[in-house]
Amino acid sequence: MPAAVGYLAAIALGLAAGAVLAEGAVLVPWWRSQPPEAFLAWYAANATRLFAFFGTLEIVATILVVLAAVLVRSRFFVASALLTVGVLAVFPLYFQDVNASFEQATIAPAAVPAELGRWASWHWLRTAMATAAFAAAALGVGARDRSDV
Repeated sequence: MPAAVGYLAAIALGLAAGAVLAEGAVLVPWWRSQPPEAFLAWYAANATRLFAFFGTLEIVATILVVLAAVLVRSRFFVASALLTVGVLAVFPLYFQDVNASFEQATIAPAAVPAELGRWASWHWLRTAMATAAFAAAALGVGARDRSDV
């Protein structure tokens, strides 16, 4: 059972890291290329879908990697769990309020480009953390296979 949870955690973290990487590399540049009013209209229409997709993926990955850290007791899975919890912690620290301002269009259109620049910087931070979490989980799976936990 611990090995299966470790593999599932690594898979979920790989999916989560890939998803935030795609968001940063595809969606964010597209958002930034849009006129502010068009971006705000698009975001309002899609905020629920974005949160459901990314939120669910991150929460599932977090649950699995924390479970793997407890069951496998590998330093790699512990590091991965800490990084993944950090990814989640960034949401209420920055993204929650700014995403709400985009969704509800309470941000002035003139302020959108600068805010999207900040959003992108924060997003690349969480992308780096998610990628490192995936790498640590992959090392945890490999170490477990070598009995080097």
